Amino acid sequence: MMPVINILSPHVADLIAAGEVVERPASVIKELMENAFDAGAKNVTVEIRGGGAPYIRVTDDGCGMAPEDAGVAFLRHATSKLHDEHGLEAIGTMGFRGEALAAISAVSHIELRTRLRGSGSGTLVTLSAGDIQDMSPVGCPEGTTMIVRDLFYNTPARLKFLKSDRAEAGACVQAALRCALGRPEISVRMLRDGKEEFFSPGDGREDSCVYTLLGRELASSLLRCVSEDEGLKVTGFVSSPSAGRGNRAAQYFFCNGRAIRSQLLQAAVEQAYKNTLLTGRFPACVLYLDLSCASVDVNVHPAKVEVKFSSEKKVFDLVYNAVRLSLESENRSAAVELSPSTRKAVEPKADFYRSMSAESFRSNGYAVEKSRPAVPAASVPRPQTAPAGDRRPSFSAAFASLHASAPAEQTRLDLTPPQRIEKFDEKVPVSTDKAGESVGKPVQNVEKPALPAYKILGEAMKTYILVETGEELLLIDKHAAHERMNFDRLRAMDREIMSQSLLTPVPLKLSPEDAELLERSGELLGELGFEIEPFGDDAYVIRAVPADILCADALPAVEEILEKLRRGKAPDRQSARDEILHTVACKAAIKAGWDTSDAERERIVREVLSGRVKYCPHGRPVSAILSRKDLDKMFKRIV
Repeated sequence: MMPVINILSPHVADLIAAGEVVERPASVIKELMENAFDAGAKNVTVEIRGGGAPYIRVTDDGCGMAPEDAGVAFLRHATSKLHDEHGLEAIGTMGFRGEALAAISAVSHIELRTRLRGSGSGTLVTLSAGDIQDMSPVGCPEGTTMIVRDLFYNTPARLKFLKSDRAEAGACVQAALRCALGRPEISVRMLRDGKEEFFSPGDGREDSCVYTLLGRELASSLLRCVSEDEGLKVTGFVSSPSAGRGNRAAQYFFCNGRAIRSQLLQAAVEQAYKNTLLTGRFPACVLYLDLSCASVDVNVHPAKVEVKFSSEKKVFDLVYNAVRLSLESENRSAAVELSPSTRKAVEPKADFYRSMSAESFRSNGYAVEKSRPAVPAASVPRPQTAPAGDRRPSFSAAFASLHASAPAEQTRLDLTPPQRIEKFDEKVPVSTDKAGESVGKPVQNVEKPALPAYKILGEAMKTYILVETGEELLLIDKHAAHERMNFDRLRAMDREIMSQSLLTPVPLKLSPEDAELLERSGELLGELGFEIEPFGDDAYVIRAVPADILCADALPAVEEILEKLRRGKAPDRQSARDEILHTVACKAAIKAGWDTSDAERERIVREVLSGRVKYCPHGRPVSAILSRKDLDKMFKRIV
């Protein structure tokens, strides 16, 4: 009988262990940079070629290694940072497990050049698949240079799961950036295919580190955040509520200089923004948490990106209160004052835009049938540039819209809806009573159900439409109802969705994961009216959006779509299409707090009373009913 249980060879065991620590080239950069930090380096240079798998080089000016240490550094569980089990009680270094170099060398070819500080010569060590091939003296500067070539060359299973070079290189840059952001006192330079991606000054100042690594646009929206209590200290920056983002990609958390992922810290920050940040938007932050090494356990995950705090409530309260204080002390920007000549030139156009009905644009179809020839641009209304007066609550917003995309000849457009709109109700698909279910194709010549007698009483809080129907009072959430109407119309449309070109393209900077997702979803986004083009190595520009979306919503819409797709809410193409249409429908819908015209209000009420609109695309009910009996009970008329 053959034995069932086999003892794996050390080489196979090393390959398995490598999979826990080295997931992709970015993992190698993180581990090598942390080693450089622990070595006391003041300057670190990281270079990659391609996506990082062919070539990675990390050079530091740290303490270096003696020849006898260089020979054993690549053995499993060989480390200079931990001596016994008591060291696990208070880990103060970036590394401590003694697995990184062994894991990296097991799946690559490595060349190590190191020279101990104060030594006359250095040491050259070459390895292949974890085995030392050569070791000899060499002339080199003080510090360590580690070159990793052909990563995963002997593990094809892992190699085939790597993403495109662009995505992997982006992940490498992000990994290096996070490490550099956590240590403002260390200067880090990142090179990609010979081009410098970023350079941190290493002056020890958090503000200059954030500015140089994250850019002026993000840094200018950040507020200083400082708090300290009972040995716990948090410093850093949080974004102004007005600068909310479409995802959490700009949230950076550090614990004792280590970049971490923490749902606790994330929840504390976002809870502090409650009632100040728009729904669907997320704060940006760079927070440095300092506490005693004994108060945090970093030995939770092989990659050391997750930690546990001994007193989670204290940490949560400290971060929450620090963020709240920062938001409460925010200095509001002064109102923008226009010169008399600019005001004279702009106000007539702004008054014109205020006077127009948004529904007159929205009901014009926003689509061109595939079989029809292209319509000359001059004859097509551009919805983005002439939103309803209620969609521009302030003059400054109207002024921004004018500068964004309003052509001069817009004032000569005939805004009367086409005659075909009179039959729009015949083609509205019947929505189901559950969000996300299939919506039927337009049905021709279907007898409309008779609507009950109703009377529109008005609106409450510019959010809920009040309708009296017999012995019942109907409250309609105008945003939710209109969002469902938009979604049904777009989803059932068998024609190309018209897009509007932006007069000023909107820049878009994405994380490597989002960039990869955008590339995969580019064709679908194009079909739905988005035009997004690469604009450099890690940047894109939005050149066009669906005609239903306002210019100001272009960037938030794309960020929200990518966030939904990244969370895995769209397992197939149809689901992905629906997720995109959810966002388009939401951005194009009437918002709570806006004034609504009588025509818009009437149309929403008829759609809800007909039974075609019951739930918004996200599953929320669009209406609620108060009966005469309910009201009588409320006022104690009956018991």
